[in-house]
Amino acid sequence: MTMDSLVAGSLSTADYVVFAVMLVLSASIGLYYTWVSSGQRSSEEFLTGGRKMTALPISMSLTASFISSITLMSTPPEVYHYGAIVGLFCVAYILTVVVTSEVFLPVFYRLSITSVYEYLELRFNKATRLMGTVLFMVQTILFTGIIIYGPALALNQVTDMDLWSGIISAGTVCTLYCTLGGLKAVVWTDVFQVGVMLAGYMSVIIKCVILKGGILPIILDAQQGGRLNFWDFDINPLRRYTFWTIVIGGAVGWIAVYGTNQAQVQRYVSCKTITHARVLLGLCFFMVCSVFAGMSLYSFYKNCDPWTAGLVSASDQLMPYLVVDIMTSTPGLPGLFFAAVYSGSLSTMSSIVNALAAVTLEDLIKPYTNMSEKQLSWASKGLSFLFGMLCISMAGLASVMGGMMQTGVTIFGVTGGPLFGVFTLGILCPFANSKGALSGLISGLIVSLSVCIGAQIYPSPPAMTQPLSLTTKGCNFTTADSLNWTATALPTQPSTTTVTVQNSNGIHLLTDDLYFPSYIYFSVIGALIAFTVGLMVSLCTGKEVDLRLILNKEDTTSYHVFKFLKCRVGATRREERFDSVTPTFCDIEMDSAKSRRNNHFIV
Repeated sequence: MTMDSLVAGSLSTADYVVFAVMLVLSASIGLYYTWVSSGQRSSEEFLTGGRKMTALPISMSLTASFISSITLMSTPPEVYHYGAIVGLFCVAYILTVVVTSEVFLPVFYRLSITSVYEYLELRFNKATRLMGTVLFMVQTILFTGIIIYGPALALNQVTDMDLWSGIISAGTVCTLYCTLGGLKAVVWTDVFQVGVMLAGYMSVIIKCVILKGGILPIILDAQQGGRLNFWDFDINPLRRYTFWTIVIGGAVGWIAVYGTNQAQVQRYVSCKTITHARVLLGLCFFMVCSVFAGMSLYSFYKNCDPWTAGLVSASDQLMPYLVVDIMTSTPGLPGLFFAAVYSGSLSTMSSIVNALAAVTLEDLIKPYTNMSEKQLSWASKGLSFLFGMLCISMAGLASVMGGMMQTGVTIFGVTGGPLFGVFTLGILCPFANSKGALSGLISGLIVSLSVCIGAQIYPSPPAMTQPLSLTTKGCNFTTADSLNWTATALPTQPSTTTVTVQNSNGIHLLTDDLYFPSYIYFSVIGALIAFTVGLMVSLCTGKEVDLRLILNKEDTTSYHVFKFLKCRVGATRREERFDSVTPTFCDIEMDSAKSRRNNHFIV
């Protein structure tokens, strides 16, 4: 490795053209839906697409908005440092899809609500709804700053792309099509951006495979470096990544996002049927690609870690560094990858802007005004523009935050976990009341926030996080101006010795005894506290509950599958005994069950 490698790579004209084409096409989709939807006369049509969307675009939009730039930029470095165990998030995702489609989606879709926090008022009271709305707004605005600023900074550090030019141009385009086209523009732009993300990601992976002579050498390097560590069943909650940490913590965190977050639920209720809303595809494939990209990173830099050597200042810069290192010889390919990264930012930002406009209009404006539908439609567009500008400005605050993946999961965990606990309480517990919900939400937020702050003050040492070994022994700086660094091998196994470490801000650990659980568990802690406290408080009193507001067994797919199989088996047995069937046997029982849903449950 020469000193030339330390200089930020220069992008070619073709790279900038590819990036510009992505922005122009994204804006064009918004303009197109402005033209075809010129007859939009209601805020509901602007915010939910008239509830006529189908499964494929909604599924791809959900995938695009959730992947974001965090998956593209931060997941491969996590694999690089901690191993392919990160890929177990696929298991958590499968659990998320099942629970979301069976528990939360049926209730929200049946109520035809635009703001998911409207449910909190219907089920509990207005105070709970307003608190949920405020938490969502704080959560999403902070998160948007990370997904806009993080990729721009990483690319600025390893290329000659101007930092704020990239932020402002991408943010302005996103605000434009969100404001003009509404949810339809957001969804169909996401479909286009998923294609860009896939093309950019696959171009890097294919290039790595070609340079390494196939997939097998990359896998063998990962195995020799201890990166194929899928089956770590340590139950210690302080460990950063184990099977239980990822599957349990990841599932709860993602259910909180997919099941109760406004940006996701808003897409479900925009589908024309609940069957379309239940189709969720795509994220596992991107997760597999991210894991392989992380193994490719290790294969290339197993003998000279760029981060330890000081060639990059943060782990989020490793993927851009790899792209500049191996792809600049092919003009246009680096630009495709960077377009993919910004597509991830745009898709998530557009979802958040649309969701913020929806909750502000439905929760903070409609209940307190008597505006006409035309005025509400204009208000929704104005809110989209306002929140777009606010999200761009929040990129400045993100400059003081840490790594994108951990920061993003932490923000959603601290605020989303307690909200998830309260939604679960309302949907599954008929006797839950407003006092229990509000006290549970406040308690969960206080506890999860305290744990988060404590984890920042007392970060876990390598003995708990267990980063895998990296080395700089293979680095060969051929200039006298070589960097001043010390090669350090990090521990690969838990150690009983006292480890003194120093974080990126130069703050030493204050104690060897006080540790906090993995950041993935923050959402679990908040949800458990909110649900438990809410349950105990609610048990002290009772109230009448509209059965439309809780989950009924008839809402779930599993119930209908079970009934179908039961009826088929019963019909076969009766046919064998009497050579006849009673086709209305199951229908009578199901009609009776449906009639019970119109009654009230009294505790």
